[in-house]
Amino acid sequence: MRIFYMGNNWLGRRLLEWLVEQGEEIVGLAVHPEEEGTYVDEICSVSGLGEEKIFDGSSLRDEETIEAVQNLEPDIGVSVLFGYILRPVFLDLFPKGAFNLHPAYLPYNRGAYPNVWSIVDETPAGVTFHRIDEDVDTGDILSQRRVEVRSADTGRSLYRRLEQAGLELFRSTWPRLMAGEIEGVSQDEEAGTKHYVRDVDDIDEIELDAKYRARDLINILRARTFPPHDGAYFEEGGRRVYLRLELTEKD
Repeated sequence: MRIFYMGNNWLGRRLLEWLVEQGEEIVGLAVHPEEEGTYVDEICSVSGLGEEKIFDGSSLRDEETIEAVQNLEPDIGVSVLFGYILRPVFLDLFPKGAFNLHPAYLPYNRGAYPNVWSIVDETPAGVTFHRIDEDVDTGDILSQRRVEVRSADTGRSLYRRLEQAGLELFRSTWPRLMAGEIEGVSQDEEAGTKHYVRDVDDIDEIELDAKYRARDLINILRARTFPPHDGAYFEEGGRRVYLRLELTEKD
């Protein structure tokens, strides 16, 4: 199977490593621009591909890029934590389909920051391997796994467990996909939840004179605790003060 791989972050790098270790043929690669991605250099290195077969993810809508990818004759597309929406004309390049690993328990938390919203909205957390269609995280589900949201979780600690669960889910699903043993299950597009990157702006500013239910405020603060990234904050005296929550769990 000739694979066109689209990946970002630690999990994107680790699963590409695993595919290479399995002897899979990686014929092309798309990554985030350096200023927007993480582990970009490592992912490129692991692929073993020359520069002419590595593409900026932001260019996948361009006719020139689409033609170049088509010339690679990929059979299948694989996306892991890849932050670009793929157009139907690009998806049509893969006769065996394109598939995505999303760190959410679909149909809950389609889109951005599922680790945050599983805590804030108290929705199920997990990972899902699904077929990519023209919308965001709405394609047929091939496999998924629940991940517990713990009382002492922060956005970072939950994210790390989602990464590990995603690694395990992909490894167990891939051989079955290659053997043609999986029938995808369609999603109810009216069910579940969806969030955009900008949605965290609505929760990040803590109004000092507002009334919050204690549970809701704690959930916001811990969900947005992901150092070194900025998270929730309050403003006073013309200055912005960022908040991080430290939680210690005891029996």
